[in-house]
Amino acid sequence: MSARGRFWIASCVSLLLFVLGLELGQWQLGRAAQKIALRDAIAENHAKPQLNNEGFLAMPNTGELLYRRVNLTGRWLTDATVFLDNRTMNERVGFVVVTPLRLEPTGQVVLVQRGWVARNFVDRQALPDIVNPSSVVQIEGMVSPPPSRHFDLGGADDGRIRQNLDPKTYGDVLGFALTPVSVQETGAQRDGLSRNWPQPNTGVDTHYGYAFQWFTLSGLVALYYLWFQIVKRFRRTQV
Repeated sequence: MSARGRFWIASCVSLLLFVLGLELGQWQLGRAAQKIALRDAIAENHAKPQLNNEGFLAMPNTGELLYRRVNLTGRWLTDATVFLDNRTMNERVGFVVVTPLRLEPTGQVVLVQRGWVARNFVDRQALPDIVNPSSVVQIEGMVSPPPSRHFDLGGADDGRIRQNLDPKTYGDVLGFALTPVSVQETGAQRDGLSRNWPQPNTGVDTHYGYAFQWFTLSGLVALYYLWFQIVKRFRRTQV
């Protein structure tokens, strides 16, 4: 292939890589902007006044509820408690305890992530002792998505100890419909459960990091092209 042909092939490939890096960098910046808007919405929701049972159930859009603070009154459906396995808190592995709460006086049921408790590693089927008042309780919490889904390690998907919990399927099994969102309890620790929940991570810094990498790639492509295809070619013509 002639030198001229190699020059045009290198030019086309370099231009393609340069434009691709710029486009992907801009896309990552766009994703970061979306995540910043989400982060601001979370902060705004969290700053709003607490919702009681009536206000919680009256919100028509579940998106408007996320990360709102709530003060709910109801009764624990203790027999329906589930222990989600392999969950970490404060760098320790144990259970996240999930119990449905039947709201007073409507009877609607919300899934509550009550907190974290250590497990018995000697007897892995042993369940920890949890304080479960049978009377009406009042809990403080934050509206959140359903419990996060972890990689399935082959654990049971039924029974008291589970790897994951699908709220809709679980509600169908129990015979009642759960509210579309769940609640992470944040009130005083009077039941032996830890509630040092991690803060929502929108991943803004990750997108900025990826954008920097793509823009750097575009810059390197431009520098290599200028050096090898322009500067060195010019020097050779001057010899």
